[in-house]
Amino acid sequence: QVQLVESGGGLVQAGGSLTLSCVASGMAYGIDRMGWYRQTPGKQRVLVATISHGGNRDYADAVKGRFIISRDNARNTVNLQMTRLKSEDTGVYVCYVEQAVWTGDRWLRAGDFWGQGTQVTVSS
Repeated sequence: QVQLVESGGGLVQAGGSLTLSCVASGMAYGIDRMGWYRQTPGKQRVLVATISHGGNRDYADAVKGRFIISRDNARNTVNLQMTRLKSEDTGVYVCYVEQAVWTGDRWLRAGDFWGQGTQVTVSS
């Protein structure tokens, strides 16, 4: 059974920093893309940052230059270092994992998994 365990959320003042972590376990196959999305009330879940198995990173424009995503493939862990936090960064941050099978020259997608989310609140 796949489990995603997130940690690191909390309350921080604007301009402060937080680091989120997510550990995936119970995977039947490998993991291609991992990342973080943000959920706020009444709005769709939006991408914050993702990183591929090979280290290719994608960031939302709003967080470029402030957030850094990293991963440890051996430990199935993805981290999000958030700096210079703003009130608009407030929300539930949800870990995302794309399970996949490596064919030798590409990843074949085998299912997406989501964590429960961790609350980040930035006070102004």
